[in-house]
Amino acid sequence: MPSTKPATRVPLPACKHTPTPYDGLSRDEILKLRRKYLNPGILTYYKEPLCIVEGYMQYLWDETGRQYLDAIAGIVTVSVGHCHPKITARVREQVGKLVHTTTIYLHPTIVEYARELARRFPDGSGLEVSYFTSSGSEANELATLMARLHTGRHEIITLRNGYHGGSQSTMALTAVGTWKYPIATPAGVRHAVPGYCYRCPFGLEYPACDMRCARDVEDVIRYETPGQIAGFIAEPIQGLGGAVVPPPEYFKIVFDIVRQYGGLCISDEVQTGFGRTGEHYWGFQNWGVVPDMVTMAKGIGNGAPLGACTTKADIAQPMAQRLHFNTFGGNPVSVLQGLATLEIVDEENIQQRAKDVGGYLKGKLLELQEKHSLIGEVRGLGLMLGVELVKDRQSKEPAIAETADVVEKAKNRSLLLGKGGLHGNVIRVKPPMCITKDDCDFLVDCLDVCMEEVSGAG
Repeated sequence: MPSTKPATRVPLPACKHTPTPYDGLSRDEILKLRRKYLNPGILTYYKEPLCIVEGYMQYLWDETGRQYLDAIAGIVTVSVGHCHPKITARVREQVGKLVHTTTIYLHPTIVEYARELARRFPDGSGLEVSYFTSSGSEANELATLMARLHTGRHEIITLRNGYHGGSQSTMALTAVGTWKYPIATPAGVRHAVPGYCYRCPFGLEYPACDMRCARDVEDVIRYETPGQIAGFIAEPIQGLGGAVVPPPEYFKIVFDIVRQYGGLCISDEVQTGFGRTGEHYWGFQNWGVVPDMVTMAKGIGNGAPLGACTTKADIAQPMAQRLHFNTFGGNPVSVLQGLATLEIVDEENIQQRAKDVGGYLKGKLLELQEKHSLIGEVRGLGLMLGVELVKDRQSKEPAIAETADVVEKAKNRSLLLGKGGLHGNVIRVKPPMCITKDDCDFLVDCLDVCMEEVSGAG
């Protein structure tokens, strides 16, 4: 039921969209059926799980008709807006023609999309050959497979605090303990430390640290592998890990080390791609590096089940040695939605919006940090932001319960946020990139009120 708690001082902006009256199962009926028929491993947020039945651009509605600002974008999946009218119209037309055909047949949209995707990588990068999947986990598995086939080696280096998927193989790449089951995962993966200055594992401070975190990659290779590796995979900004932004030199140093030891460099752009970081179209471009492979999902299809791995022709070639197939990868509906999303990013200047509105929002969050000692750090680029909460700024003890409480209270005031980090103490702010400055004012005011309540000042 809608909350009876007082509204925030800045109201939720009005939306021109009128939601359709809902006449389906009640929230309690859905919850009862879910508990009986869905795997209990499928998690929900909030003490009282939210029932979402409709969306339009940056807003969502529950079964009672209550409107929310979606500041986590379906876990960083909706890039240009829920049910964007132009995308919706094109997908409806495609559904009336053909929903599924496999890649053993020819179809125009998949090649048109692959061509347009290639055009968005830096000139001269050689990144132009794509393999489409249904998810980021599949894309990352494919990237590590190609790295091993191309190099003839097995070891993959990745980073602590990183997340690369929920399949058994990508769980080995993931290094956040709360997202790993106590089972033996596939061998051949080693984890180095990330560029996480706020919680430097060496207790050093940038820039006097001489980039000890980046140089740890070489130590891992020398001590824990045969001295030659297949590749290295990392997120340009760690997503689930808590919007962790590395020092500017980090990836240049790491890529040089990886290539020195014979490995390929893989950029996991599942959350950072398609203009979300503002300054650049791809996350890796913020650090002045060019990877050998790029994996994508989530925002690539604005909510459609779509992923991809794009690489160079010579790296892709070994895949032709055997039969390999992805039933739903590249299906006409998903790739059309992906193609339409690319076009909307350009037509509506979404990357510039992420820069401008994201910069405005970060500035407001930094002002909030001056007011609330609960905020240890505000970080991120564009519309990929994180707010790390701590009990004490000196000790940096994670404010775990407080973070959960803030997120819960925000929901009660019509603001949907995410949580991340090893301890779950980082508020993830990654909305659809159509968000406005008025939305940002509401968001920050809502956080202000919630933090006042949690800290006892309200």
